[in-house]
Amino acid sequence: MKVTASAVSLTVADPEASAAFLVDHFGFEQAMAADGFASLRRPDTGMSVIFLRTGLPSLPPDQRDEHAAGLILAFEVDDLEGELARLESEGVTVTMPLTAEPWGERAFQVRDPNRVIVQLVDWNG
Repeated sequence: MKVTASAVSLTVADPEASAAFLVDHFGFEQAMAADGFASLRRPDTGMSVIFLRTGLPSLPPDQRDEHAAGLILAFEVDDLEGELARLESEGVTVTMPLTAEPWGERAFQVRDPNRVIVQLVDWNG
């Protein structure tokens, strides 16, 4: 198998709001969009983030009404404190303060308008 691209696809009530959050605060670009659909990319991440509106008939019936939950959209960054200060200055609410784990991970979290968790992380291992 040769993988040529990767993406995470999340179902949310308001894909436009989640897309705008990643564009405005995390430097993503909108690659494609339609009613109930937004595909975002950042060339430096090597992946895309796709938001789909819950209830879309194009989704399999057992997935249509599921909301993105139980996951963390995590991005490793090289200036964690700087990103924390930037997001706070932009009015983004930090929902998990900067923490340091014994295994070397440091991270903080925010939530988008659909309550999708976005975590910024670095490693001191």
